[in-house]
Amino acid sequence: MVADGYYYALSLVGAAVLLGWLVGTFWALPALVLTAFFLWFFRDPEREIPDTAGAVVSPADGKVTGIWPVTENGIRQTRISIFLNVFDVHVNRSPISGIIREVRYQVGKFGNAMNLTSAEQNEQNVVTVEGDGQRIKFKQIAGLLARRIVFTKKAGDRVERGERVGLIKFGSRVDVFLDASASLQVKMGDRVKGGSSVLAFVPPAPELAAVGAEQSRQGAF
Repeated sequence: MVADGYYYALSLVGAAVLLGWLVGTFWALPALVLTAFFLWFFRDPEREIPDTAGAVVSPADGKVTGIWPVTENGIRQTRISIFLNVFDVHVNRSPISGIIREVRYQVGKFGNAMNLTSAEQNEQNVVTVEGDGQRIKFKQIAGLLARRIVFTKKAGDRVERGERVGLIKFGSRVDVFLDASASLQVKMGDRVKGGSSVLAFVPPAPELAAVGAEQSRQGAF
C-alpha cells in the first residue's frame, strides 16, 4: 500500500464519522465507499522481476496503446505508450538497472492522455536511466484525472530493474523510448504489469558497454 492511500482513507473515515454523527449513518456510506476505493487504488503489489540480461521491463501497469518509430537528436528510437486507467496499479518502476542521469519535470496541460499531443503538451516527468550498456528514457505523463506526478529518486541515484520509483495519481500514461535495435516483446493492445512484463530486449550500445566494462575493471582493483 502506498502511504497516500492511508492519508486519503483516514480523511474519509473522519468525514464518515462526522456525517454519521450529524445526519445519520446512511449519509456516511458514500465516504466509506470512497475510503475502500482509495485503499484499493493505492495498492502496491509485489512483483517478480525478470533477471534476463538486456531485458527492459514495463515501468507501469496498463495497456499498450502505441508503438511507433521516432527520431530524437538524430537518433532512431522506438516509442512505446502505456495507458493507465483508474483501475490499474499506479506505482511506477524503473525499466532497467543503472544510474539516473537526468530527471526533467515539465509543467503542462491535463488533456486526455490517450491523445498523441499529450506526450508533448501535458504535465510530465522525463527520466533517463543508464546502465548495463543501455540508455532508456521514460516519461510519466499526467492525464485528465491525474493531477500529481510523484518521483522519489533524483539524478545520480542508483536503481535496480523493477525498483519502485514513483507514482501517477489516477488515470495517466507512461511512454518508454528504446533504441531502434530493440527486440520488442509486446504489441498493440497487450496489457502489461510494471516491473514484471518485459517490453523488449536491448543489446548494449558499444560506447556504453565499453564504459561499463572499464568501470567494472577498475572496481576489481
